[in-house]
Amino acid sequence: MSWLFLGLGLALVFEGLIFALLPGRLENILATIATMSRDRRRVVGLVAIAFGVALVWLANR
Repeated sequence: MSWLFLGLGLALVFEGLIFALLPGRLENILATIATMSRDRRRVVGLVAIAFGVALVWLANR
């Protein structure tokens, strides 16, 4: 259970950093995402999940 809280905490830290340090750039990123097709967003999400799983796997090795 502590790994779950660690992961959630790190995700919130990184998201908070983006909001705090790059608010203008974030608007551009969100506008770009809004123009993507659903299939393209789904692929980006799946790639992000795979990358995250790989990072967790590497951290636990």
